[in-house]
Amino acid sequence: MGGLRKYMPITYLTVLIGAAANAGLPPFAGFFSKDSIVEAAHLAATPGHTFAWVLALAAIFVSALYSFRLVFFAFHGEERFKASHHGGHEGHGGHGEEQAAEEPGHGEFHGTPHESPLVVTIPLILLAIPSLIIGWITIGPMLYGGWFDGSIPVSATMEHMKEEFHGAWAMVLHAFTTLPLYFALAGLATAWFFYILRPELPAVVRRKLGFFVNILERKYGFDDFNDWFFAGGARRLGTGLWAWGDKTIIDGIMVNGTARLIGWFAGKARLAQTGYIYHYAFGMIFGVAALLSFFWLYLRKL
Repeated sequence: MGGLRKYMPITYLTVLIGAAANAGLPPFAGFFSKDSIVEAAHLAATPGHTFAWVLALAAIFVSALYSFRLVFFAFHGEERFKASHHGGHEGHGGHGEEQAAEEPGHGEFHGTPHESPLVVTIPLILLAIPSLIIGWITIGPMLYGGWFDGSIPVSATMEHMKEEFHGAWAMVLHAFTTLPLYFALAGLATAWFFYILRPELPAVVRRKLGFFVNILERKYGFDDFNDWFFAGGARRLGTGLWAWGDKTIIDGIMVNGTARLIGWFAGKARLAQTGYIYHYAFGMIFGVAALLSFFWLYLRKL
């Protein structure tokens, strides 16, 4: 919507704190966690740790970029919610409605934004408070104290970091001599340049780098593969089990097959029930003759 800062100051402040924490800026909570992870990757002896360290630095840049993109795009810049299809573009030779329709957000909101009710703002404030202070309180005892004694094995990397740790304030001051802070500031500056100073550039970059944008939006094809292989495979397996197991074997053979067998047998047995006495008499005579033949053959064997 843009320009919401003056209409929703509490929400703006809490989102700004959350963005700073997510970007890993000191002294917010995200700084202590991200900086510790990056430092552990840098000092580790595990094969590939340098590659992990480089990826962590890149992730800090990207996190700061998209976090402050949200802040700048939603709370700063042009108030896009004020325009509509019929307002704000009059006197442009009949092109006002067309221009408004092409711009994002136009014609979707009418009125003035306002701060959320307490049921929303109170949780936002309660979430912003630990984003400000929890790192100062927990970084020492959580990583280097006794909070997780016996549950997490202590590595040589963590022992080395413990020797260099001299408190939260010293960690904040040390950040100004390390790369993670400047990668976070670079992400913030990039977001400011693209969404405040030159807001027309993102669309240009998107057009020129459409191939790479498509790769990112498709998440490198992982979602497509998961949908085809795992989700699609599960659907095909379920369909097969239903078609062959439930429909063919259970319903077709066991349930309906048994019913058809009993029906066939009953149909054949029904043919013997003619209602004529001489048919029954013949059957009795035939049965007696069969029994006498059986006993005669049995006695001869004896």
